[in-house]
Amino acid sequence: MSSVLIKDLTLKYDHLTILDKLNMDIQEGEFLVLLGASGCGKSTLLNCIAGLLDISAGEIHINGKNVTWAEPSERGIGMVFQSYALYPQMTVEGNLTFGLKNAKVPKPEIAKRIAKVAEILQIESLLKRKPAALSGGQRQRVAIGRALVREVKVFLFDEPLSNLDAKLRADLRIELKLLHKRLKSTIIYVTHDQVEAMTLADRIAVMKNGVVQQLDTPNGIFHRPINRFVADFIGSPSMNFFEGELVTLETGQIEFKTAELVFNVSDYEFTNATPVSGKASLGIRPEAVSTGANIPDNFFSCDITVELVEPMGSDTLVWTKLAGQNFRFRMDGKATVANGDKLRIGFNPSSSSMFDAENEDRL
Repeated sequence: MSSVLIKDLTLKYDHLTILDKLNMDIQEGEFLVLLGASGCGKSTLLNCIAGLLDISAGEIHINGKNVTWAEPSERGIGMVFQSYALYPQMTVEGNLTFGLKNAKVPKPEIAKRIAKVAEILQIESLLKRKPAALSGGQRQRVAIGRALVREVKVFLFDEPLSNLDAKLRADLRIELKLLHKRLKSTIIYVTHDQVEAMTLADRIAVMKNGVVQQLDTPNGIFHRPINRFVADFIGSPSMNFFEGELVTLETGQIEFKTAELVFNVSDYEFTNATPVSGKASLGIRPEAVSTGANIPDNFFSCDITVELVEPMGSDTLVWTKLAGQNFRFRMDGKATVANGDKLRIGFNPSSSSMFDAENEDRL
């Protein structure tokens, strides 16, 4: 069942198009993440769903009701902003109850909701404190709690963790995941952080210039990016790319050729049943590269010289040159490797991602 349905949503300012004919069907209880770089339109889309911006064309339906021109208070949503936006003169309890009192919710019901939310977010001991006496993580919990007390079915989160330090972000990310599991509510979550998107989402909508490039599961986005932009945007470090040409030999074998390298891609799973010949780019993720003597025979393999080593604890990122361009790959964190070392590396070209050179769509 659809929880939030967006039909041909367009937002324009004069002659500038911010969002262009967006269509999205978000299922009940789904955790959807809007992911993209700054200025791609993700927060703008969230504000349109919330009713904070008037759209130029299209429709927005929430829980089966057309709310395109409804006021924010009539949409049945709870919103958590990037800034905590807490009332400094009020206690935590006052911040949580403020909206409910304005909505004339009965006092016994308010007390019941506050107790429930405080238990869920583990802020029972903080109810009498003011925001100035809270840490950043505690303030964000209160901001989330203010949305939860409304007991709505759709929650909108606009980069709620971006003001926190790295460890606290990781901790609250887990809490959000557990919170969603308990509430079973629909959550639409905006972020530019890939790790947040991959770990939190049931599905991810990757956006660019007001257009959704790909809407898929985290695994689908990572392993089968729909175009070169998504392939390059997802992953840290990003995918290695080679520019070349696809050639089908008389034997039926398919090769990808660059100026210096030849890859056998006969077993590549083409999106189109009939492989196309012509200019293309081939992408290999750093995680897909093997090292050492036990590289399978069907892999492309070669010897490289290590140019730079970045120890990252759980793994090690190694930079080198391949066919005259930068190439990076991951090794085990315990690997003993140094600048200038010679290594044998290999990867399966048929497990790569290939894209048309002109429109950059996946082949």
